[in-house]
Amino acid sequence: MKFLRPLADRRNPHSLSSTFRRKRGKHLTGLLACLHPPITILDVGGEASFWETVDVARGANIVLLNMEPQSGDRFTFVQGDARDLSQFGDRAFDVVISNSVIEHVDDQPAMAREIRRVGKRYYVQTPNFWFPIDPHFLLPFFHWLPRAARIIVLMRFNVGWLTRADNRRDAEMLIDSVRPLSARELKRLFPGARIWRERFLGMTKSLVVYYGWSDKSSVSRSGESVGSAHM
Repeated sequence: MKFLRPLADRRNPHSLSSTFRRKRGKHLTGLLACLHPPITILDVGGEASFWETVDVARGANIVLLNMEPQSGDRFTFVQGDARDLSQFGDRAFDVVISNSVIEHVDDQPAMAREIRRVGKRYYVQTPNFWFPIDPHFLLPFFHWLPRAARIIVLMRFNVGWLTRADNRRDAEMLIDSVRPLSARELKRLFPGARIWRERFLGMTKSLVVYYGWSDKSSVSRSGESVGSAHM
């Protein structure tokens, strides 16, 4: 639906999406402020623009990992795969962060295991499966339809940011490229973590699972506990 695009456009600083990113950045800033600098941060699938919303202590080493090579001044850029972070040792980073990436990964358990392995702490955000509008397709209830029905819709109509698929294979690839998670699934992937819910109109729009901060922290207490085991 075209009228939803302005609300979901991250390029627009006044959009709903940008507002939520700033709110998330403030939440993350509060958690990072609890740590003693210097700190090391790995952002899996990270974008430099996200860090404009986060206030990080001077001296922090932020590593942005993506499948395609990147370059820049403020960050360390590395090429890699979220499902296999074998270039990094166990607990190599003070914090591992990932925003809206895990729903695009085919082997989500592998990504979760690697994040838990290389990070002393982690902070992972993903859209909530049970929110009625998926931010990738911007068509209410679309992601709840049977797979076959979604393929037909994509072959016949422009949906959200996407133009109509040329053929069935292209439609299948688009469907398979996004699999949003529920809170229950996150609990299985990240046992022992807490969940912070980003709400809109009383509904949970996105989920943030985070681990490694003291329960005494007021920011940490804002999330619900999801279990006791970790590794």
